[in-house]
Amino acid sequence: MWRFDKRILAQFDFFSIILIIPLVLTSNWLINEAVPMLAQKQTAYVGVAFITFIFIFLLPIRRMSWLIPLVYWVNILLLLAVEFFGHARLGAQRWIDIPFINATIQPSEFVKPALILMLAYLINRDPPPINGYNLKSFLKISFFILLPFILIAKEPDLGTALVLLLIGYGVLFFVGVYWKIWATILTTILLFSPIAYKFLLHDYQKTRITDFLSEKPSYHVHQSIIAIGSGGWSGKSKEEATQTQMKFLPIATSDFIFAFLVERTGFLGALAIILVYVMLILHLLSLSVFNTDYYIKVVTISISFMIFIYMGVNISMTIGYAPVVGVPLPMFSYGGSSFLNFIILFAIMQNLISFKYKDSYDARGTKSFV
Repeated sequence: MWRFDKRILAQFDFFSIILIIPLVLTSNWLINEAVPMLAQKQTAYVGVAFITFIFIFLLPIRRMSWLIPLVYWVNILLLLAVEFFGHARLGAQRWIDIPFINATIQPSEFVKPALILMLAYLINRDPPPINGYNLKSFLKISFFILLPFILIAKEPDLGTALVLLLIGYGVLFFVGVYWKIWATILTTILLFSPIAYKFLLHDYQKTRITDFLSEKPSYHVHQSIIAIGSGGWSGKSKEEATQTQMKFLPIATSDFIFAFLVERTGFLGALAIILVYVMLILHLLSLSVFNTDYYIKVVTISISFMIFIYMGVNISMTIGYAPVVGVPLPMFSYGGSSFLNFIILFAIMQNLISFKYKDSYDARGTKSFV
């Protein structure tokens, strides 16, 4: 008789799910206060993400590892499709229209899990030696990192492109690369940064950097700082949260939702959410450090890096310590693509952890549904 093997669920990482739940609930509460219609959409995104999580969790990812390069290249083709058939908004061509259902997708969001899986696939097939990867192996893996980086930066979406770059090379730094390679890269970056600023950045990107470096913050950041400062120790009631209710705080449900959070819940609420993120990051880091399986090691450290980068940049942006870029607060800011992207990554992680020993279970004569 076919049945689900309970020993598989014994490996399931429930702690990460427990940490994600308060993020989702708090986010939906804030979004509902600001724009109830968006809260309904966000609830629908959560529902779709839950179904997607179950579907991906039950996939035999390890046995289908030969499909990972195909998934990667399909995503590269979608990025190329943006160049020729993309839908432009606010001067950026990042979306593709889906026929018949009046919706769009942002392929750059779904490149992240594809790249992370590709890195896990490549590193698992060719693990680093004791002294780290040599130049040939480093350049081979770098090709798969730089290709989507260039295509996304060209849209232009420098924020997402840099996140991919940092995750990719963060993974390589974590698993090991010969130290002289890193020294050469660091020297090259220092030498060519002025040239990149002058010739590669778009005018609006230079404006964001100029606004960040100027003594007076931009309008968006100024209103965000007012909202954060007015929150005090324990926050303000809904009626007294004037920065959000009177629409002074721009994009309160997405880019500047952290400022909205602090205005409503104060220092204590902000500290609680930051602690949830810190625990999640450290938990994922521990899973990576104490695992010898390169699939689990790469995927968990990638999610940890991504959450750290997104959280750090978003919060720094709202208090004026980073340029304003379109980087959401992970699983907190309004948006379907970003939220679904993180859930897909967690589903992949849970699959790799839970089914790590499945073959040994089957070898002992236990049959299961998956």
